[in-house]
Amino acid sequence: MSNTATVSCKWSIREEQPKICQPRRGKARKTIFGCISPWEGCLIEQVEEKGNTRPFFSFLLKVVRACEGKKVYMPLENVKFHHGKRLQPVLKRFEHRTELLFLPPYSPDLNPMERVWWLMRKRITHNRWLKTMEQRAEEFEKWGRKTQPEQITRICNLIEYIY
Repeated sequence: MSNTATVSCKWSIREEQPKICQPRRGKARKTIFGCISPWEGCLIEQVEEKGNTRPFFSFLLKVVRACEGKKVYMPLENVKFHHGKRLQPVLKRFEHRTELLFLPPYSPDLNPMERVWWLMRKRITHNRWLKTMEQRAEEFEKWGRKTQPEQITRICNLIEYIY
């Protein structure tokens, strides 16, 4: 997640296109880990300063604890830290409850979480700019809390045909 505004379609008076003030500063970035249950509409997310093995490790534990008694299938990109050596003990410990599904390169359409990211960006970043990265992270967390399970299920409705 970066702190840049996205200009998208918006109604306006002819030749009076609205401007989005976006000062030129260094790009601030944060990493968001997310997991959903497309059938139940449950969203689990975690905002971190950087994406590496340590925060991903804590996110995996958070997901396993949140999905107590259920098998978790987690589609992932082939990012280097998803394969980290530090993860092996946790994966071994919970191998009966978790399965990481590594997707082929350039295939976000196979990951249901990408649809949630799309909706989140549309609601938070389109046609507006927030001054700090912390404000953007807060907006995302608020959005995650108020998003209804039916909404997540609806945007992930094609998943049952993929799996």
